[in-house]
Amino acid sequence: MKPSVKEVIVVEGRYDKNALLQVVDATVVTTEGFGVFNDREKLALLRRLGEKQGLILLTDPDGAGFVIRNFLKGAIPPHQLKQAYVPDVRGKEKRKKTGGKEGKLGVEGMTPEVLLAALRRCGATFLGEDAPRQQTEITRGELMDKGLIGPGSAAKRAETLQKLGLPERMTTGAMLQAMQLLLTREEFEAL
Repeated sequence: MKPSVKEVIVVEGRYDKNALLQVVDATVVTTEGFGVFNDREKLALLRRLGEKQGLILLTDPDGAGFVIRNFLKGAIPPHQLKQAYVPDVRGKEKRKKTGGKEGKLGVEGMTPEVLLAALRRCGATFLGEDAPRQQTEITRGELMDKGLIGPGSAAKRAETLQKLGLPERMTTGAMLQAMQLLLTREEFEAL
């Protein structure tokens, strides 16, 4: 039996939706790619769903996915939006003849285990299970102390993102948020 997720999951397209619905029982809404930029009704629906149930944003780890993610981060109140990330995995989806421009698998190409792990890491509410653990308080200053932000930090940040299985395109703010969700204080100190 598939686990049920309380929040509405927002993905880019129908193949992403199909992949998720094979893994979890949830309401999954598509942005129709960049179509959400000009679709006021879809944006109004997402805002209402976020207000009522909360949203989980799960986009591809490529440039287009991050453009859509950043647009929705600006359009939905932050307390209604959880950020789920799939790792950078090189390859192409089975249904496609050629891979994407960046050569990375999207949400539809991820295994069920990876999709479920991404939902758990972002703090999704699985019905019938204990509440997700509370975030670890990590500050931007602590990231600076570890050399993950600031001058000359790009290589160390890229290495850390890869080690944590997070997309290379993450902003420092998104990386901080993901670390707060993913890591205990001890795990952060060990980085």
